[in-house]
Amino acid sequence: MDNEQRKRIWQRFMEDGTLDPRLPPLVARSWQECRCRGVDPWRRSSTTADPGKWQQILQRSRLLLQTAGPIMQSVHEIIRDSHFLLALTDEEGYVLSTIGDDAILARSENILFRRGSVWRNDQVGTNAPGIALEYNQPVQLIGAEHYCADQHGWTCSAAPIHGVDGAVIGSLDLSGSAGAAHPHTLALVVACAFSIERTLISYHQSHFMRAAANGIRESILLLNDKLELRWANATAQRELGLSQARLAGLDFHQVMPQVDWDMTDDAHRHAPLYIDDLRVVLPGNVRRFSATISKTADATGRTYTVILRRQEHLFRSVNRVSGNQAAYTFGDIYAADPLMKQVIDRARQYARYDGSVLIEGESGTGKELFAQAIHSGSSRADGPFVAVNCASLPRDLMESELFGYEKGAFTGALREGNPGKFELADHGTLFLDEIGEMPIEFQAKLLRAVETLRIRRIGGKEEKKLDVRVIAATNRHLEQEVGRGAFRGDLYYRLNVLRLDIPPLRQRPGDIACCTDRFLARFNKRYPSRQRHLAPDAMPALLAYDWPGNVRELQNALERAFYTSSGPAITASDFHLPSSQHDALSPSSPLSPESPAEAASYERAECLHYLEEARGCVEQAASAMGVSRATFYRLCRHYGIVPKQIRRQFH
Repeated sequence: MDNEQRKRIWQRFMEDGTLDPRLPPLVARSWQECRCRGVDPWRRSSTTADPGKWQQILQRSRLLLQTAGPIMQSVHEIIRDSHFLLALTDEEGYVLSTIGDDAILARSENILFRRGSVWRNDQVGTNAPGIALEYNQPVQLIGAEHYCADQHGWTCSAAPIHGVDGAVIGSLDLSGSAGAAHPHTLALVVACAFSIERTLISYHQSHFMRAAANGIRESILLLNDKLELRWANATAQRELGLSQARLAGLDFHQVMPQVDWDMTDDAHRHAPLYIDDLRVVLPGNVRRFSATISKTADATGRTYTVILRRQEHLFRSVNRVSGNQAAYTFGDIYAADPLMKQVIDRARQYARYDGSVLIEGESGTGKELFAQAIHSGSSRADGPFVAVNCASLPRDLMESELFGYEKGAFTGALREGNPGKFELADHGTLFLDEIGEMPIEFQAKLLRAVETLRIRRIGGKEEKKLDVRVIAATNRHLEQEVGRGAFRGDLYYRLNVLRLDIPPLRQRPGDIACCTDRFLARFNKRYPSRQRHLAPDAMPALLAYDWPGNVRELQNALERAFYTSSGPAITASDFHLPSSQHDALSPSSPLSPESPAEAASYERAECLHYLEEARGCVEQAASAMGVSRATFYRLCRHYGIVPKQIRRQFH
């Protein structure tokens, strides 16, 4: 949830009191209480202790100030360049001490966040120290999660500090610009609060840290300078599957063999050590996490704070950045023809199950569109949709692309290793496009991965169990390819659990008019100043044409006519369709050849046609044909076609 969404949620609550379910429960509860207390979100009262009360507060909090001061100073040395402000409050919310650079101290004056001011929820609205004190839980607030508008430019992470009897005696807060918010900030604050508590009462260290950190999603491990466990939060014990007592008996040199602990100990290194793909070797189990490792020092020695996040969070970020998400649903498939509607109904039925799907259809019929729609209509819709064009994968990199590799697996490998497409698709769908182009020597490895849903990275020692649905697509007739020995039969039967045959456009004439109307409406909406409609002679010409390139060719032809037509009416001549059988491509396709010789002849003619249409440009020809550039070059070599010679004809 980004800050713009938080602002809209805040504005709606201010307008009519509606609480968005995405709002963290503690924040929602605090907002409601602030509303009941009459806290003004636009203008708050400034409460500062008078001199007499302030002296009483300082006297009462003397031990807390003496204990927390050195720890806060150590943390400030680590975060000095981050422009964050450290603050300590007492149990009533009075700010006892602040540490930060001149710029952040000056900025905090704008919201009266200074020594002697009180920061309770009933005084300044929902804020991190206020929630930590009132609800006795660590919390991070970002931007508009604060109740008062003047705090929306801030992010605050706070944790309560407990005394000898377990009562809350104050809070530790780390605040900065909302744009610099990071989940690790909260973990750092929690660790610092724990250090303060340990100094106050060492025999309660485990109890207090558990109370402060059990609500955090990340696993937090505190190690001493001998890399022995000092404490682990409940999340860490749950994620690692071991109790604190068992974790305490492990040597973390061996548990985390990838970590360069000497680098962490470097006196000149102030920034934490980040590892995106950390192997955590446990008894009888190996887990993978993204990790942040930092070192702090207190009166008892050095402490390594290890924060582990499940790799699903990392993969989710990678998939979001890489666009590994489905963009289409069944509602995006244009169909009026009964034959196509039957195919859509069958695909909807397939979406309810997890079996492998094999989609066969000519180029341009919308195989990936169906694959995305099946994913979007399934229980995996919130998971990733990872598409792989098997024809475009280099042979020598195919295994690393699909299965990933470990650190140092081969020359040129990334330092920390890399997850493959199968791992990125975990809890989602892996779409193997142009599966018929996959080299037969690699098909056995793919078969095992699809069959067992287990993969082993190149250079890896252990297998990883995945939860992936596989959808494959091809413009070839795989059963015939199996008969020719060009495709493994066992892989074909493994993929062909749920079969979907997409008919070519020429077999469903009812869709020609439907798609034409939809595409034309889309172009008119995109370019409102250039409205176009079909002339009376246009639709008969479109219906008479065979459309060897299917819906893709129809869309491209209509778009070209839309741009080049001289008047508002698009005529048949604006489409520049082949006018004779000699010029037109044969309606036969790789899926329905009358003989292998005729199929080869058609494929060669198709390559030549698209290459000539593109004036010798291989990239455009491959795109129009619906194959990758590598596949197009392979077809040209196979049929003795020289793209350079075609280009010379047009120059």
